[in-house]
Amino acid sequence: MDRPHPRQPVELSADPFTAAFNRGLALKSQGRLDEAAAAYRQAIALGPDQPAAYNNLAVILAAQGKTADAIAHYQHVLKLAPDHRSAHGNLGLALKSQGRLAEAVSCYRRALDMDPDDIGVLNNLGAALQELARTDEAIVHLRRAVELAPDHPQALYNLGNALSDAGNLDEAIACYARAVAAKPSFALARGRWAHLMRHACDWSDDGEQEAAVLAQSREADIGISPFGLVATPASLQDIRMCAERWGRQYRQKSVFVHRPPTGSDKIRIGYLSADLHRHATAFLMAELFERHDRARFETHAFSYGPDDGSDMRKRLTRAFDRFIDIRAASPGQAARVIHDFKIDILVDLKGYTQHARPGILAFRPAPVQVNYLGYPGTMGGGFADYIIGDRWVTPMAHQPYYSEKIVQLPDCYQPNDSRRAIAPDDPGRQACGLPPDGFVYCCFNQSYKLSRPVFRRWMNILRATPGSVLWLLENTPAATANLLREAQACAIAPERLVFAPRLPLDQHLARHRLADLFLDTLPCNAHTTASDALWAGLPVLTCTGEAFAGRVATSLLHAIGLPRLATASLDEYEDLAKALAARPDLLADIRRQLAENRLSHPLFDIARFTANLEKAYGEMWRRWCDGRAADSFVVD
Repeated sequence: MDRPHPRQPVELSADPFTAAFNRGLALKSQGRLDEAAAAYRQAIALGPDQPAAYNNLAVILAAQGKTADAIAHYQHVLKLAPDHRSAHGNLGLALKSQGRLAEAVSCYRRALDMDPDDIGVLNNLGAALQELARTDEAIVHLRRAVELAPDHPQALYNLGNALSDAGNLDEAIACYARAVAAKPSFALARGRWAHLMRHACDWSDDGEQEAAVLAQSREADIGISPFGLVATPASLQDIRMCAERWGRQYRQKSVFVHRPPTGSDKIRIGYLSADLHRHATAFLMAELFERHDRARFETHAFSYGPDDGSDMRKRLTRAFDRFIDIRAASPGQAARVIHDFKIDILVDLKGYTQHARPGILAFRPAPVQVNYLGYPGTMGGGFADYIIGDRWVTPMAHQPYYSEKIVQLPDCYQPNDSRRAIAPDDPGRQACGLPPDGFVYCCFNQSYKLSRPVFRRWMNILRATPGSVLWLLENTPAATANLLREAQACAIAPERLVFAPRLPLDQHLARHRLADLFLDTLPCNAHTTASDALWAGLPVLTCTGEAFAGRVATSLLHAIGLPRLATASLDEYEDLAKALAARPDLLADIRRQLAENRLSHPLFDIARFTANLEKAYGEMWRRWCDGRAADSFVVD
């Protein structure tokens, strides 16, 4: 806010412009924004060439959510005073709030030209660059902000985000810790701190951070991203309340009027995602997109993720009737594009996962909106009418914990691409550092899904199975070091943990042949990773959890006819893992059954799956056309 006459009392001013201007300042300081705006409008009428009045009015308009009006006023300030530094910075903030990141960056750079050490602008520029995936540039500006203000919580948080994306987890964790130390109520920073500690398999605080995150998710106005609770023991009730709080920041008033149903048109399905390239979601869904019945459905992809130039990206581009790139659009602009395509059912594949844009859904660009696949949980009210699950991941008894109405598919909620290639040759155990004859337990989940209670069960299993090893996916050096340290604390020699480097998918699937049993994680199961193992012929042992994320592998195992591998407790899980190593005949029977069921049971029957999903879409659309409210239902 500009303050040209900070010491001059309103009542003593003989200048009507100054009196109106100072009255605006006083009213703004009291939180009386409508009256303050009126005072500034009076000041503008009295001094139409005074940029300070336009700037301060724009600040109020932005605070009231009138972003377009605020932008117009900031732009007028810059016509009057092209070197008005705060107007450049404020305009950047307003543009960023609309998702116009490249324009925001230009404004921040202009402001920095005038004051290279403006901490607020450095922080805002770094955050905008980070959202544009220009991580190296973001780090430069955010480091400078932290150098100038070592205890600036927001700059530390943004620097942590950038360092995390750059793969520098240790320094990112340190930034989040400093942000929380500077501002203990900073729930976002604490949530990211705890999540990265899980990525690093750093369990040294015995769950102290997770407990603090859960407490803040219950108390803070916005709290933390619900994705931060996915791999924690949070209850279904906590997960829903966290989602409701988090979603408040995206709420919008819909401005769209949806077309009346004709009953004769094809149903227009829109899939909204940032992951339409080489990504786990694409690996699962590619064949589904290709198999949609074009006589009944018209399919549209709305992509706001990168074009990685991969074969998968090319395949997906061909799979849809229309593939629309909305990366450069703000949430409101993207919603307008979706609405203009007259989409009937908009299926969001991101939820609250990384790079999600729930603000698009908040505008309600389609008459029916669906939360599906990418995020295993509720988004909270206002975003989606339905969530697609099945009787295992979303039992109807769990409806109170979902703002969306539950739709249960008959076999499994997860599609699987039956065209996933498996390399013909595996590298052999010796090349992978595995024993030639010992029992190989494996878990190829991401490191954040690992937890100390389950890891200790794994150590018990190794101790009871002489010559066995645990084969894990290689993640970060910090995670490797921490896991080896945990194993030693459990009296397990470090050489009994073997780490697998990342490989192309077909080669990764092929090396599953070298393992004997996949050990699942809890409270967050393997999802795509579990279906990969089953597709490759490797049995998966799981323990059924409480929330959606901890029930996925159970769903997969029922759909492939192996429910005996879905245990009900960690004691049962541990006992069965030991028994399968001790009884080769029992494991051989399970492997034989898996081989027989792989192509005869529903899990990998994508034609059956597509037909069932289309039944669900048809029922959703009929309900809307009939004027009925969304409600839970089961697809027969």
